[in-house]
Amino acid sequence: MSQCPVDHQKVEEPKCPVDHKPIETKAEEPTCPVDHNSYKNFLPPNTEEPQTCPVDPSAYKHFLPASKEGCVSDAIDSTNNMPKISEQAPQPDQKTPLAKERETSTIPRANSDDKLWIYPSEQMFFNAMRRKNWTPEEQDMQVVVPIHNAVNEMAWQKILEWEKLHQTECKQPMLAKFEGRPKDITPKARIRSWFGYALPFDRHDWVVDRCGEKVTYVIDFYSGKQDPKKPMSLSFYLDVRPAVSPSGMWDRLRMSFRKGQFM
Repeated sequence: MSQCPVDHQKVEEPKCPVDHKPIETKAEEPTCPVDHNSYKNFLPPNTEEPQTCPVDPSAYKHFLPASKEGCVSDAIDSTNNMPKISEQAPQPDQKTPLAKERETSTIPRANSDDKLWIYPSEQMFFNAMRRKNWTPEEQDMQVVVPIHNAVNEMAWQKILEWEKLHQTECKQPMLAKFEGRPKDITPKARIRSWFGYALPFDRHDWVVDRCGEKVTYVIDFYSGKQDPKKPMSLSFYLDVRPAVSPSGMWDRLRMSFRKGQFM
């Protein structure tokens, strides 16, 4: 009888190249996606503010519209980081109706059919805060929205002071887009804090279209000194300057000679 040429006693059982030991994973603790340091500065003193995140942070993604691929970027307007379609519909649990009229700013808008930027209505502002997981009160909108608009107008006027340095090149600068970066402290603000100055409560980067040239301005928002005679009054200080770049630093130097101080 013929025998099998292979010695079955010496053939080793094949081993799986993958180590089946369980891999220990540590889930990151979800954090609140809302910056709680900005909204309070647009309300009168002693106004209650949320101390903790009002919703489960892991559910935050459900408040944003998703595209077919599941990415939220396609549904966001890149000029202001807001949903492209701003709904004016009241919230299901809204207690009182809010105004839907929108105020037109004095800020020229670049690359848009709208010649000027248009501020959100009370209802749109309320809805936007809900999307960011805040729990605003309806009556707050009558205070917050006008202050929001006034602060933006102030920021634009300060930018125009810088743009006067380039008036011969461009007579009509326009705002192309802006971005809020409250958690990104600028080097200047950080250095000031070393000498006892308070950190800004918010930061914006505004991109200006200087007749075809894109220029970024950095804006630090500070709470100003309160008038003791007007306990419910609000005060803001805006530090506006060109972002760090060769041309931006040159503008800062030129402006410092004009005002007699380093910008």
